[in-house]
Amino acid sequence: MSGELLEKYSSRLHPERIDRIPPEESEPIDDFTAFGFLRGTRDRSLMLELRKKDGNVIALGYAWLEKAEFDPSVGITLHFGSQKITIRGRNLNAEIRPNVRLFQSLLRHRVPWIQEADEATTMRSGKGETLVERIEW
Repeated sequence: MSGELLEKYSSRLHPERIDRIPPEESEPIDDFTAFGFLRGTRDRSLMLELRKKDGNVIALGYAWLEKAEFDPSVGITLHFGSQKITIRGRNLNAEIRPNVRLFQSLLRHRVPWIQEADEATTMRSGKGETLVERIEW
């Protein structure tokens, strides 16, 4: 049995030694400016945090997500119970890297946050990048 594993289980018997166990690392998240993406194939986010450029933030539990729609002319519409969220922007269903798309990742609960772009971010973004121009709730 490895020392780390032995420490983990023996600390239950000796609570005074619990501080020797290193804290777990937080899940690795890729930052694509417009949204975060959980890298692990089995990682899932419990909540979706929506950040507006003016500082307002709302977090909604993925467990309440009833329906998700993508319409290129409107954007992404998420239905959390009676709460309706609309995400407007460009390239919202574009492949950022192999098998990573915002809409698809939302369906798989792998997006912990979405960020509305400020003016500087909008001007720096390229034509092919995913850009969230407005989040409405």
